[in-house]
Parts: sequence; structure tokens; C-alpha cells
Amino acid sequence: MCNHKTETNPEKLFPEKKYRLADFFDSYWDIYTKSPKEYIRPEQYKAVNAIRVCRTAALGVDIYACPDCGDITEVYHSCKNRFCPTCSWKDTVKWSERVKSQMLNLPHRHVVFTLPHSLNHLIKINGKHLLNILMRTSADTFKDWISHKYGLKIGVISVLHTFGEKKDSHNHVHMIISWGGIDNSTGTLKAIKGEYVNYDFLKDKFRCKFEDSLVKIYDEGLLSHNFKSRIDFLQFLKRVNKKNWILHLEPPMELPSLVIRYIGRYSKRACLSEYKITQMEGEYISFRYKDYKKLDFNKKALEFELTLHYRDFFPLLLQHVPLPYFRIVRYYGLYSNRGEIPEEYLCKDSSTINDCEIQEEEEQLYCIICKREKEYQHTVVKKRKTDKIDQPEIMIYKRLFWKRRTAA
Repeated sequence: MCNHKTETNPEKLFPEKKYRLADFFDSYWDIYTKSPKEYIRPEQYKAVNAIRVCRTAALGVDIYACPDCGDITEVYHSCKNRFCPTCSWKDTVKWSERVKSQMLNLPHRHVVFTLPHSLNHLIKINGKHLLNILMRTSADTFKDWISHKYGLKIGVISVLHTFGEKKDSHNHVHMIISWGGIDNSTGTLKAIKGEYVNYDFLKDKFRCKFEDSLVKIYDEGLLSHNFKSRIDFLQFLKRVNKKNWILHLEPPMELPSLVIRYIGRYSKRACLSEYKITQMEGEYISFRYKDYKKLDFNKKALEFELTLHYRDFFPLLLQHVPLPYFRIVRYYGLYSNRGEIPEEYLCKDSSTINDCEIQEEEEQLYCIICKREKEYQHTVVKKRKTDKIDQPEIMIYKRLFWKRRTAA
């Protein structure tokens, strides 16, 4: 069993935020866009604009009031962009609560497949093609192996990461796999006994699957590249294979809520947490990062600070904005169609995955003096200068208002 310890002290889980990423964008983004260091994709513009207006009057403010004493609370709308550091964390908590009740009542393991950095250039110019292959082949590696060795159909949840601690290009997949599954012959639920896996076999299997798919899209003319010939391309792959492909596998965790909490802390989140920002001084920003190659006496990664000018920081960060309509969270095996899983095989874990920020927001809508829940009054929308935009905005928030009233 994993010795992961769940932190219960809110101050340690959520230290006070000292800096907001939106403030740094407000100061230098408009200047940077006049002469960008790298081409800015439309989805990158959209992500930055969303972060800058998130939880401001530009998106609207919901007014709640106590029906007895009239105490008012203002709730600012969030941008809900998956690259936003605030919205992505809250989305992670909601996702965690929803997913854990749909998982098999079996131990689960956290698995990480990482691509060699020598493939980064190909990934940069081919985008979704290679990332799709990464997510599919990493899941197929474990699905096929467990099906062949144990005769079981497993469930897999995959989350794509394209960044490392320093926000450089580091393409890898975090997976939650059920350590057991439904027997292909009898249809019964079975757990896998023991933790042993043949790492070398699985790494080679993953590499072969990935390269077979890569060669296929090359032969079909779907791969953007500058190779002179097919032989040149195959020689490049041979050089890539001189370094071992990385597979990391954690010990099984008994309760799905534990592994979801463990992986949810960093897998389904924004590229840079605002809690890691240590300084914003002039045109420079600093943030903390862990160096897993340097360990302390307790074999924990040492923390360092990286300081960057905004012209270096913006392209470094924004290269990780997800591609349009690209699904960074995917489900395979039994989890791709939960209708195949009998109700009695699902986990009945009733523990909750708490989030202090969400709890604080809910507490604000409760009047401490009158002991009553505050009621929604209306939404205030910041008016734009152009009259043509005002009317659609009003209609949008009317729909939001009736949607909230209906849900209540």
C-alpha cells in the first residue's frame, strides 16, 4: 500500500496566495503582443483574455442577500477556461468527486508514461496527431498486457501533461488503472494479486506501439517533418531508442478516492499554480519548482526558484495551452463505457474530497447572524461601449439566471 498521507490542515493545503497571474498579464501582455517572441495561436489569446477577466466585473457579478437582515454577498463569475489556474483547480475537485463513484471496487494504480525529449520538435509541429498516439498507445499497453496475462478487462483514466516543473516541454501521460477487472470468461470482478510488473517488457511494448503508429502516419503523409527520406526518418527513430523510455508505476491504493485525490492534486490542473509564484518584480516573475534529480536526506525532491523575464515567461507558459477541442482527459477499457459495469462492482466509498476554496465560497452564501442561506437577487453585468454587444450579453445572463433558478 502507498504511504501517501492526506493533509488535513487547510493552511498547509492552501497557503495564502500572494500573487495573481492575471496581474502579470495585465501589466505586460499588451506590450508583448506587439512584438511576440513566438507566434501566438488563437487559443492562446483566448486563454490569456479569460484569465485576465476571471472573477472580475467584466464577466458579471451575482448578488446574494440574506432574506432577514439583508446582508449582501457578491459572487464574481469565473471564466471556466481549462488553462486558468483558479478554475482548473475547482474543476479538478468536482471531477474527482464525480469520477470516484464510477470506479471499480478494486485497488487502483498510478502510472506515468513519458516520451523522450528528442521527440519534442515533432510533437510541436504535429500537435494533436502525436499526442493522440501517446494517449492511445499508453492505455493500450496496459490493457493488452493485463488482458493477455490475467484474462481481465480493466478500466483506465488518462490525463495528458505537456509540461515539466520548469514549464518546459515534457510530454507524458498520467494514468489511473484498475489493478484488476472483469474476467473475460466468467464476467466476475477479480483483483490482481501482488504488485510485480515487468518494467522492461512494458516499456518496450509501449515504445513499439508508439513507433508503429508514428511510422503509419508518416507513410500516410499525415506527419509534418523535414526528413529527406523514409530511411532518414527510421534512422532518427533508431537514435531516439538509444535512451530508455520512461515508465513510472506507483503501488496499488485500495480506495479509488485515495488515488483520485493523489493524482488530482497535479494531473487535471493548470500548468502553473499561483501558489507557486514567489515574486513579481517589474518585468520579471519567479516561481518555485522541484528538481527530482536532486534529493534531500529524506529522498524528497529539492525546491528551487526560477526567475524569468516576461518575454521568456509568456511563450514558455503558453506553449501548454490545450489545442482546441483536444480532450486532455480520456477514458479507456471499462471506463470508456460505464454501462458495461454492473452496479454491484462499483465502489461505495463515501469519503469526500474537500476543497477549502469551494467551502469558503459556500460559507459566504450563508448568513452567520440569521443562520439562513442567502438568496439570489440579480446579476450585474458590466456594460460594454458598443450597444450592439449589450443586448446579447443581457440575454446570456437571463438564460444563466433561469438555469440557476431551475436547478435550485
